[in-house]
Amino acid sequence: MPEIKEQIQEQIQELQSIEQNLQLFLQQKQAFQVELNESVNALSELENTKDPEAFKIISGIMVKTPIDSLKKDLDEKKNLLQERVKAIERQESLLEKKSVELRENITKEMSSQENKDESK
Repeated sequence: MPEIKEQIQEQIQELQSIEQNLQLFLQQKQAFQVELNESVNALSELENTKDPEAFKIISGIMVKTPIDSLKKDLDEKKNLLQERVKAIERQESLLEKKSVELRENITKEMSSQENKDESK
């Protein structure tokens, strides 16, 4: 009997760890999505400009850069951020699945434990 309770405790701790990881993934995903939106908005603004050059901030210094170069850089950044968001979503999905399985298992074991306690 104590080993079952110990097993349930371990599963609860694992579940808590998974929940913390899910929170971290959510924060990372939100940060990447904000950055992605900024890149998309910047690309949109560059599409609408008639100037052949615009300014790019590099280490706090504004540098005049050709629009095509800026578009290329922003497009690469956008693609990278999209891939990062997708990777996080895949990890989230796996963790959520494991979380559901653990919850079901914990509930089942606790219910089984209660039934054993009541039969005594």
